[in-house]
Amino acid sequence: MLLPLNPTHPEPRKIARAVEMLERGEIIGYPTDTVYGLGCDILNKQAIERIYQLKGMRKDKALAFICPDLSDISRYAIVENHTYRLLKRFLPGPYTFILPATREVPKYLHLKQKTVGIRVPAHPVPVALVQALGRPLISTTAAPVGEDPLVDPAEVDQRFKGLGLVLDAGGGGMVPTTVVDLSEGRVHIVRQGAGPTDELV
Repeated sequence: MLLPLNPTHPEPRKIARAVEMLERGEIIGYPTDTVYGLGCDILNKQAIERIYQLKGMRKDKALAFICPDLSDISRYAIVENHTYRLLKRFLPGPYTFILPATREVPKYLHLKQKTVGIRVPAHPVPVALVQALGRPLISTTAAPVGEDPLVDPAEVDQRFKGLGLVLDAGGGGMVPTTVVDLSEGRVHIVRQGAGPTDELV
């Protein structure tokens, strides 16, 4: 079901409706500063498993967390001083940073590496969602594995049957985030995406 909302000033009652869905264990579609995403509550293991099924994604592929701001990251990731300075330069923005996970990260989200991918998007809608939810949102690109991201929110709604709702803020981008691994103390570009990397390396 599509729920149109203002992309720059999302209506609180519509955000509240989406959060209610998340708390009920639903998966929702929503815009970010790059592509449309699929997300669920970080605390709902069944919903996370459904995201993997919906996308046809292998269980050893990590999902990212959306945090509202930098201050929230240290709950879920170990952030050294030099890492914090780098994050501060590039977030909010079109990046996913892979960092060592803290014990706050639920065990069922731990892969062998015990790392976590962190997103702080420069977009009012996902930020409003995680602020209202009070904890991170699991996030992944709204696209089946091996396919391009879906730009039209109506396509997201049609392609992924059984979503609680799709927040429609107009057309999305086609280039996902740049993924940067900082977990071993150096900068490793895992995926070149929307965020420039010249100043990272």
